[in-house]
Formats: sequence, structure tokens, C-alpha cells
Amino acid sequence: MPAEPSLQVETEMFASGAKLIIGIDEVGRGAMAGPVMVGVCAISPSVTEFPTGLRDSKLVSEKKRTALFPQVQAWAPTAVGEASALEIDEMGITACLGLAAKRALALLHHGGVSVGEATVLLDGSHDWLNPALSSKLSVVTRVKADQDCAVVSAASIVAKVTRDELMLSLDREHPEYGWASNKGYGAALHMQAIKTRGLTPYHRASWVK
Repeated sequence: MPAEPSLQVETEMFASGAKLIIGIDEVGRGAMAGPVMVGVCAISPSVTEFPTGLRDSKLVSEKKRTALFPQVQAWAPTAVGEASALEIDEMGITACLGLAAKRALALLHHGGVSVGEATVLLDGSHDWLNPALSSKLSVVTRVKADQDCAVVSAASIVAKVTRDELMLSLDREHPEYGWASNKGYGAALHMQAIKTRGLTPYHRASWVK
């Protein structure tokens, strides 16, 4: 089992003056169908623990992610934003990561989180968030933050579970594409179904060659 994330990075950020930290992670970036989703999770300096067994969503089973989901929601304010396949076709994936994050942050704001005062901890090496915002935020990028930082692991869990549930519901509309198992990614069954049955409105048409 991979090591648990910690709050070490977050603790250091609070010690350096951060008033609030919002962890951000995306899911569905490379899928052929379905939206891209961005999860956000906000913690204050008073947070010293996190749910037992919390991991990056890619490192735990579907059953464990589902069990962690309500624990994460009880632990800290969370939200998930999305950008549709059509928006991805029109704007490109990087812009849509920012759009989905912007929508998630708006949900946090409406829930009473002081988003404008936050320092954002963003998984990866590229700040794709601020180009989507009219009011820029303080963003810290960190490679493997989804594995190392509890607040980003939590964001990854809420994003992954939310998107998986959506893809399961879309599978009931279009079971021939196998979305219940492949979640819209380019598995062999999915790609063959595209060839024989064509595209649905949930496909990223510009991605299908």
C-alpha cells in the first residue's frame, strides 16, 4: 500500500502565512467521452488530521473511494465543477480545466468559503487555473501533490467518485460503449463501439480520429 499523504506541505504553507488552503485536482482529462471534472477541498490552519486511509484516488479501489467520499465531505468543504465534452471540443482541454475549476470554486464561495483569501495547492507543474479567473488567486503547483498532500488527495477523491457516478448513469443510456468499466477512456471496447456505432453527444468529437 502506498504511503499516506500528509499535511506537511499544508502546515508549511500555513506557517508562511496562508489563511486558507484549497487543494485542487482533476479527473477525466484524457477521456474520449464524458466531462472533465475538477475537485476542490478547503482547509483552515486548525486542521491537524484527515480521514484514515485517504489516498490519491488513482491509488485506491472503487470501493474504498466510495467509502472515503462522505468522510472527506464531513472533514472539509468540498465541491466539484465540470466542463462538458462539447465545451472541450470548442475550447480545448486546458481551458476547460480552468473552467471546471472556476465552477467548483464558485460552489465553494456560495457555500461560505472565502475563496479570494485562499492559497491554492494545485497538482502538477502548470498553473492552468489563473488564466480562467478574472480575479487571480495565489497558486502553488506541486508535482504529485495528489499523492503527497492530504487536501489534494481529498479533492481527487470527490472528483473521481462524482465523475464515476456520472459515467455509470451515462452507461445506462449507452451501454454499448462500456462506460461502466472504462469511464469514457479509450479502452478497446469503447474504441470499437465508436467505429461501429459512431459518436454520442457525450463524446469529445475532436478527439476521435
